[in-house]
Amino acid sequence: MATGAGLITAFVLAMLWGAIRGAPRKASFRVWIVGWGLVFTMTVLGVLLASALWTGERIIARGDSVVRVQAHASRYKWDFVQPAPGGWPVTTRNVLYVPAGQPFEVEIRSSDVIHSFWVPRLGGKMDAIPGHVNLHRLQADRPGEYAGQSAEFSGPGYRKMRFTLIAYDPANPPSALIDAPAEKALP
Repeated sequence: MATGAGLITAFVLAMLWGAIRGAPRKASFRVWIVGWGLVFTMTVLGVLLASALWTGERIIARGDSVVRVQAHASRYKWDFVQPAPGGWPVTTRNVLYVPAGQPFEVEIRSSDVIHSFWVPRLGGKMDAIPGHVNLHRLQADRPGEYAGQSAEFSGPGYRKMRFTLIAYDPANPPSALIDAPAEKALP
């Protein structure tokens, strides 16, 4: 997308530069409207669409290896329920643990107002709406810490509604998951 936007920006700047310099108008109406206005724009948009579909298909991987976690938003915190290596659910506050290199689905809920689950380095955002469950599929390709936050204004303290997503090596799960007692999932 950045490449497509860069091409369009470069083209517009080149046209602006030509207009400022007073370049003679040698191109016809057909060249400007059909060639640059339609063909160029549709080509760039077609490439962007193909790229988005390819990326989306990669994220929406089929199979049983999808890990499902729960994200419960309430002012001004996130409660996460994720499976521990033994399979039992573990609840954490403002920290989400997921295995790296595997797709995971987040069931996003809210108990009070609309919030938004967003991990900028992993993908788009999804709203947490009271009384509704939204499903968001992501994947962290490499182990590491990823900053997340609510991107929806939900009152004066929403800026503090941040969380950390920790993608761990599946062969070496973090002690927070191994040592945690088995807990019930959030309702």
